Amino acid sequence: MTSYGQLLLLILPVFALMALGMGLRRVGWLTAEADTSLLKVVVNVLYPCIIFENVHANPALRDPGNLAWAPLVGFVTMSGGIAVCYYAARLLGFTVGTGLRTFAFSAGIYNYSYITVPVMTALFGTGSLGVLFAHNVGAEAAIWIVGIMVLTGRSWRDGWRQLLSPPVVALVVSVAVNLTGLGSHLPGMILDVVRPLSACAIPMGLILSGATMAEHFFQRPRELFQMRTSFAAVGLRLGVMTGLLLLLARFGPFSTDLKHVIMVQAAMPAGFLPLVLVRHHGGHLLTAVRVVLATVVASILLTPLWLRLGQVWVG
Repeated sequence: MTSYGQLLLLILPVFALMALGMGLRRVGWLTAEADTSLLKVVVNVLYPCIIFENVHANPALRDPGNLAWAPLVGFVTMSGGIAVCYYAARLLGFTVGTGLRTFAFSAGIYNYSYITVPVMTALFGTGSLGVLFAHNVGAEAAIWIVGIMVLTGRSWRDGWRQLLSPPVVALVVSVAVNLTGLGSHLPGMILDVVRPLSACAIPMGLILSGATMAEHFFQRPRELFQMRTSFAAVGLRLGVMTGLLLLLARFGPFSTDLKHVIMVQAAMPAGFLPLVLVRHHGGHLLTAVRVVLATVVASILLTPLWLRLGQVWVG
C-alpha cells in the first residue's frame, strides 16, 4: 500500500507546476491580460491534442468490454457526481449567482488524470493506464457536454452547439480513427505535431490554474476558506461520492482493471481542470478555488485511507 510519503512524492510535481504558475503571476511574467488568450489555446488546441494522443491508437478501446463499459462508467460517474453536487448545493443554500453552478461543476469533477496517472502506475503498473485512458474518454465527454451545460446554465436545447466544441470533436474523431485502424496510416508529420502539443496540455493547464489562484493567495488569502463551501466540497467529493464509487467498483460487472480504475478515482480530490474552465466561461472563480484547495488538502490525509479501504473492499 502506498504510504503518505510516497503519495506525496507522486503528486509533488503537480503542486510544483501550480506553484510555478503562482510565481509567474507574482513576478508579472504571466499577466492576467494573457489569461484569456492562453485559456483559449489550452481549451481549443492543447486539450484536443491530448485527447487524440491518448485515444487514437489506444488498444484498450478495441476490447469490446472496455470499449463499452470504461467510457460509460467515466461518463456516468462524472455526470452523476456533478448532478449530486448540484442538488446537494441547493439544499445547502447555494443559489445561481452565488456559486451554485460552479460548486456543482468543481466538486462533481474528480481528478481523473493529473494525480490519478501516477497513482495508478504506482499501485498497478503501467499496464493499467490503457483502461484508465479508455475510462477518461467518457469522463472528458461528461465534462464538455454535461458539465459545461451545468456551469453555463444552458439547456440541452440551447447547448447542443457545445457538442461541436474542439474537445468533443477530438473525442469523436480519435475514437473513429482507433476503431477503423487508420491510426497506423496517419502521416508521421501529424503525430509529430500532436505529440508535443499533447505534452504541453497538462503542464500548461496546471500553470494557468496556479496563476488563476495567485490573486487569492497573495491578495485575499483569508477568502480561500469558507466553512460552507470548503466542508461541503470535502464531504461530497471525498465522502459521499467516494462511498458511491467504491460500491460501484465492488458490485459492478467490470473487469479487474476497470474496478481498480474506479477505486482510485473514488479516492481523488476535485480536479484542477475546472479552475481553467470556470475562468474561461465566466463562472464564480473563488468558489472553484475553495473547492479545489479544500479537497486537495483533505486528500493528503484521506486519499491513502480510501485507497487502503478500497484494496480490501474491492480486492
